[in-house]
Amino acid sequence: MARIYALVNQKGGVGKTTTAINLGAYLAYYGQRVLLVDMDPQANATSSLGVNKYRLRGGTYEVLLGDSPAAPLVLHNPRLKLSLLPASPALAGAEVELVNELARETRLRRALEPLTARYDYILIDCPPSLGLLTINGLVAAQDGVLIPVQCEYLALEGLSLLTQTLDKVRQALFPELGVRGVVLTMFDGRTNLANDVVAEVQKHFPDKVFHSVIPRSVRLAEAPSYGLPISAYAPQSSGGKAYAALAREILVGDGVPVPAIETPPAKE
Repeated sequence: MARIYALVNQKGGVGKTTTAINLGAYLAYYGQRVLLVDMDPQANATSSLGVNKYRLRGGTYEVLLGDSPAAPLVLHNPRLKLSLLPASPALAGAEVELVNELARETRLRRALEPLTARYDYILIDCPPSLGLLTINGLVAAQDGVLIPVQCEYLALEGLSLLTQTLDKVRQALFPELGVRGVVLTMFDGRTNLANDVVAEVQKHFPDKVFHSVIPRSVRLAEAPSYGLPISAYAPQSSGGKAYAALAREILVGDGVPVPAIETPPAKE
């Protein structure tokens, strides 16, 4: 059965989609069967993997509305060994179209159930909001949420709101919802502020902050324009090594044997 994690943060620009893509790519590199689910109407995860979001035959919008099961719409990249349930801008309409539907918060969870035997990990990239799409992602995240947090002051302000939302989801929909861990992103060790933010996040989520910290990296910013994760674009960069370390840390924490591959793959 797949481990299902939702990547969530209502603040945009914190590295959420970047983390979803690159963590998924490295988990796949380490031998895991990985499905990335794009739940963001901006479809950045989809386009960052080289898929034209305007020319899809279907994706998460059709799945949520019940127009199609998920399996036929999954795309597989044989080079990356990574699968994607893509999104298109049409997904923005799902918030309105589902508002009067029964069990609207569990649409994604039920849609993914037939796929759990096919994958080891399912990563859900939620939109930067706390609406119905994100609620669907949280309810589907049976193994918890991954929270990317940018190492800047304003990122801290959203953590309390996110914590309140998680509490509400636990009370109303999914009591078992937990926090798998916090990923610190865009870290610049040259500034006192970044180190202060790290200390505050560790205080807010004791024992939940991953040791692997993602640095600011030009290569991480460039990779999506080539339709590639950092593992295929610049694996020897600081960002590539950081996401490789994060993937290994998650595998170890999940009790999954990690292959003796410490060095990221050479760029093809």
